[in-house]
Amino acid sequence: MDVRRADERYRGGDPAAGIESRHAFSFGPHYDPDNLRFGAVIACNEEHLAPGAGFDEHPHSHTEIVTWVVEGELTHRDSTGHESVVRHGDVQRLSSAGGVRHVERNDGPGPLTFVQMWLAPLRPGGDPYYEVVHGIADSTPYAVPEAAAMLHVRRLGAGERTAVPDAAYAYVHVVRGEVRLDGETLGTGDAARITGAKGLDAEGVTQAELLVWEMTTP
Repeated sequence: MDVRRADERYRGGDPAAGIESRHAFSFGPHYDPDNLRFGAVIACNEEHLAPGAGFDEHPHSHTEIVTWVVEGELTHRDSTGHESVVRHGDVQRLSSAGGVRHVERNDGPGPLTFVQMWLAPLRPGGDPYYEVVHGIADSTPYAVPEAAAMLHVRRLGAGERTAVPDAAYAYVHVVRGEVRLDGETLGTGDAARITGAKGLDAEGVTQAELLVWEMTTP
């Protein structure tokens, strides 16, 4: 298990424009050849947008983009005609496939924080695909078959435990709170990269929320 702390993330974005980013993997100008990916995950970005701030239209291709809103409202528009407002508890996925353009903004009255995770597909190309699943439950994993991955959202009270899926690769990101995992205490923004996960539990030290990727291929 490789634990990466929140304060080890690469800082990015444009603070003067109301955008602050924290990158868990090599990203943009922060190139690190030893930190390119884990399993299918090639990016895990914490994005903080002030009211009125956002990312203007920009392209993506050959990437599965999954977004989890921590607080606030994310307004999303893309070149296939989809427009939506994503809130806490919703899972948004944009399969950029052969190519798509999109806009992400904070058009709400308060600050916006979201976690955006990029996964490498098994095969490039295809047609773009978009969906939002509202109010996802702990017991309902979200499948991304294009990347041979499954997202589990886990919410814990203090002293409550949840199993980490047995998997070739498991990526655990702490959205909020503190958890204990295999003898390590992880706080908000911390993550664990686990190879060959088997028989592991995460225990809430405080109330906590986790995003757990279960992956079968490198």
